[in-house]
Amino acid sequence: MVMGAAGIVAVSLIVGGYLLWTPDRRPADLEPKYLNAKSDYVDVAGMRLHVRDSGNKQAPAIVLLHGFGASLHTWEAWAVDLANDYRVIRLDLPGFGLTGADPTGDYTDTRSIAVITALMDKLGIQRATLIGNSMGGRMAWTLAALNPGRVDKLVLISPDGFASPGMEYGKKVEVPVLMKLMRYALPKGMLRPTLAAAYTDPATLNDDLLNRYYDLMLAPGVRDAVLARMGQVVLQDPVPLLRNITAPTLLLWGEKDAMIPVTNAEDYRRALPNSTLVKLPNLGHLPFEEAPARSLEPVRAFLVK
Repeated sequence: MVMGAAGIVAVSLIVGGYLLWTPDRRPADLEPKYLNAKSDYVDVAGMRLHVRDSGNKQAPAIVLLHGFGASLHTWEAWAVDLANDYRVIRLDLPGFGLTGADPTGDYTDTRSIAVITALMDKLGIQRATLIGNSMGGRMAWTLAALNPGRVDKLVLISPDGFASPGMEYGKKVEVPVLMKLMRYALPKGMLRPTLAAAYTDPATLNDDLLNRYYDLMLAPGVRDAVLARMGQVVLQDPVPLLRNITAPTLLLWGEKDAMIPVTNAEDYRRALPNSTLVKLPNLGHLPFEEAPARSLEPVRAFLVK
């Protein structure tokens, strides 16, 4: 029997779907590579967070907040260096990495900031310096605006928060259909160009780095959580909140950032009179991965002022 055109299409879709189907990775496969110790799982605010707490517990505390799609591992080089002089706390934010899905299904900034604050309480940290990149930068400055007594200083690395094309204040983002398909199919080759845009030097995105991002994107529940967070984000005009911030603030920006351009820094400077801008030549959105030693120099200088 000769198969009709509709049948050929149906079979092609089934075969293609089978070949592209990308299931979640099991914790037993991920933890040997990305978990230092079972004690790094901390129960906070009704969920289990993946946390690393290093350095001198009596020293001033620094909390590192990663960007969208990343994990606490993105800070590795900075965390190792800073732990010589500070208590350094980093975590996989709700919906990312080994933390995985938030049982509440709430991925708003309000919920994430409540989790971060609860973690600080659990660890006995009344005040800390917050260092945040991109989405993590938005969470850092929002926390500083709403809870100024909990923040000593702010370091904002290409922070998110101001509207951009496709992102309007007061409106939820429509998640593209193709983006939704990543829940079912996520070939590694599709992830590489998205990540590559974060670096000026393509060589930075080596196989080890790509594999880490890819593996942790496939952690249980993470893709569903990523899509849920995208659909729940509602940006508000940040200026009123930013003007409430009293903490000294360092704005750190790669001059070749292709994701949040350095021109956005002027919006923050106008709203944050107690801020300093340092531009990093020839670096992109993730300077702490691309050139950790060079990008950390202005941060260390700021921390001791």
